[in-house]
Amino acid sequence: MTDTQPIVVAVDGSDAAATAVIWATRAAAARALPLRIVTVVHIPAFYYSEPYLAESFHEEMKETARARLDSAEVLAKRIADEQGPVEITTEQIEGKIVPTLVEVSHRADTIVLGSRGLGEVKGLLVGSVTLGLASHAHCPVAIVRGRTLDGAPPSDGPVVVGVDGSEASVRAVEVAFAEASARKATLVAVNVWSDVSVQPSLGAVPEDPQWSRIQTGEEVVLAENLAGFQERYPDVVVERVVARDRPVRVLSEYAERAQLIVVGSRGRGGFKGLLLGSTSNALMQTADCPVLIVRPDGEK
Repeated sequence: MTDTQPIVVAVDGSDAAATAVIWATRAAAARALPLRIVTVVHIPAFYYSEPYLAESFHEEMKETARARLDSAEVLAKRIADEQGPVEITTEQIEGKIVPTLVEVSHRADTIVLGSRGLGEVKGLLVGSVTLGLASHAHCPVAIVRGRTLDGAPPSDGPVVVGVDGSEASVRAVEVAFAEASARKATLVAVNVWSDVSVQPSLGAVPEDPQWSRIQTGEEVVLAENLAGFQERYPDVVVERVVARDRPVRVLSEYAERAQLIVVGSRGRGGFKGLLLGSTSNALMQTADCPVLIVRPDGEK
């Protein structure tokens, strides 16, 4: 066994969870990390009013969970045979789902989820467990969503990272470089500055000096945020994008051809008390590829 923190993927028997297992196994192989497959067994409190019913239900839930883990392990081993060796372990844990997975995230490199599980309402774009974990986890959270090919998430295209100079964004850049290096992918670093106010009276058109000054300033922000990491990851080819637009719109367009979008949990325009910013929240709901949400170091 290794002391390296694993990539953890949570499964519940849904198709979305199976896609998450494929993504997590590929990521573990690319980064030479162990893979831990977990499922959470939650017994609702009202069952304990009838001890016999609670015991019977408990045993049934444990058997179902074991079957889910076995199925996920078979899938992970098949993907690992194609991608490279991966140390795979499985674990059944009892408790409330979100608090249990938040606790698991203390000992994970990344925790991986499908966008919506078996128990979610059909019309929801993202499930309550996914939203809860993205808001509270102590490690990066990957939401595996968007387009697939034969049930598998995309494995080609660039890694795209949103950059705005915020504390969460700096950490996201670091994670994105590591992901791009491991995947041998181009990194597209995107700084979208629609949250910088340009009043019409100051000339909010590209030909005017105020626009040019802001554009130049944002190019400097992007360069400063990339500089140290480009030295650390010289193998990563970086494409820089600076634009005045809505961040979600630009990043969503890139998601249509990306294999991964990496964003901070909350950008420079977010309120301090918010657990998720508007951009990260929107992308995890609608992006056409997996989304990796990264919190700043030390933020719990």
